[in-house]
Amino acid sequence: MEAGNRPIGVFDSGVGGLTVAHAIRQSLPGERIIYFGDTAHLPYGDKSEEAIRNYSRRITEFLLGYNAKLVLIACNSASASAYESLLGEYSDRTLIMDVINPVVEHVAAGNYKKLGVIGTKRTISSGTYEKKIHEASPSTSVFSLATPLLVPMIEEGFIFDDISNAIIRTYLSDKGLTDIDALILGCTHYPIVRNQISKFFNFRVDVVDSARIVAARLRDVLEKNNLLNSGRAEQDLFFVSDFTDYFEKIARMFFESNINLKKADIWN
Repeated sequence: MEAGNRPIGVFDSGVGGLTVAHAIRQSLPGERIIYFGDTAHLPYGDKSEEAIRNYSRRITEFLLGYNAKLVLIACNSASASAYESLLGEYSDRTLIMDVINPVVEHVAAGNYKKLGVIGTKRTISSGTYEKKIHEASPSTSVFSLATPLLVPMIEEGFIFDDISNAIIRTYLSDKGLTDIDALILGCTHYPIVRNQISKFFNFRVDVVDSARIVAARLRDVLEKNNLLNSGRAEQDLFFVSDFTDYFEKIARMFFESNINLKKADIWN
């Protein structure tokens, strides 16, 4: 198989990474995606750094079994906890990308005075966004807020209803988010409720969705390494470590077709 015709591996703890996979499909229709949702261990946000690294390492091995030319960590918690370790261990076998660095570079170019970041406990406690943004744009102030209920809320299908609106309103009413110019959705699940978040701010705050930003960076990385697919993409594959009805529902919503969804119990 020619190098460019190899698939792109994408993984997340659940449905969140589908927002990134969908953006890739729109931006790079010639690429094949092998997606792994670790639904058996979601959410990653309340797991230890060591556990997330172990999950990420095993999933990367699984994706390399499909000869992935690039592995994209489509999860902020895993990007914060495992990106450096995966880069050190697998960079001689495949390209490794995360979802944090592309977003940081994007907002650093935006000349924002005050940024808000919402994410899982693991992502926020790591301080990764604050550290990287301050390095890239020292004059930008950053307020980070853990919003741990959003992932289980989304995974359970509570979106566009009174329950989700109440949870979103409670979190975003935090005084620390007053007068922000932009809000980084520091979890790939959150774009699913992006409109609700924008509505809370009366559409006056730039809500930064990582999916398109990451997809654009992915194209740049593939072009730089001469790895763009020159042929016709085969069918995408979607794997989960545990079946959930909601995962299939969301996947079909994003990809608007019958998807090839399989269970892969890689933990036994």
